[in-house]
Parts: sequence; structure tokens; C-alpha cells
Amino acid sequence: MQNGKYVILCVDDDQDLLDALRLVLEKNGYVFVGARSAEEGLVKYRQTKPDLIIIDLMMEEVDAGTGLVRNLKAEGNTKPVYMLSSVGDNLNLNIDYNELGLSGVFQKPIDNQQLLAVLRSKLK
Repeated sequence: MQNGKYVILCVDDDQDLLDALRLVLEKNGYVFVGARSAEEGLVKYRQTKPDLIIIDLMMEEVDAGTGLVRNLKAEGNTKPVYMLSSVGDNLNLNIDYNELGLSGVFQKPIDNQQLLAVLRSKLK
């Protein structure tokens, strides 16, 4: 937390998506931290110790998102991690959620009300 607000780290190589998430999160009382690559996301994670993390599945490299999730797990992250995907429901055929320790998946385009409901539920 920062100044009594939950910190949400969003990692995606799409700046428009990051800008949209920033607007929604800050408007609803969260601290937004954005990163445009898995490498930058790991640095921001270490700097800010976020309360919840949202990571795009496919960024600069096809497996960058899952690689970042594995790196966070190796660093001892215990905060909820959500994958952001435009792949659709077939994502579960390619990725073992349990192995990665994901809390869930958001589909692109992200539904703001669903996002906020999940945040309220997970960050009590």
C-alpha cells in the first residue's frame, strides 16, 4: 500500500491499454504502476511491492508474460497475479494456471466492472 491505497502493477506492451487501466484504477482509488515489458515489470515489482499484479500474456516475446509470472514466483511473490489475454478461452489449453500460481485471467478487452469487482474481492 501507498498512502492507504492499494498498489496495482500492470505489465503490458500496449501503451493505450496501460493508459486505460491507469484511468480506471486511479479514478477508483488505486495506485497504478505501469510497465511496458517483462523486464521493466520485474524492476517495478521490486521497487513498489504491489498488492496485485496484472500481466499481459504476450508482450515483446511470446512467453514474456508467463516468464515474468515464473520470475515473480521465484522471488517469493505471494500477491494475486492475473494474466491478461486476448487469446480467449483456449488459454487454459496452453497454460497450467495452477503451475503458474495465477489467481485468474482477464480477457481483452478488459471489462472495467469485472476488474473492479475482482480488486474489491481480492484486496479486502
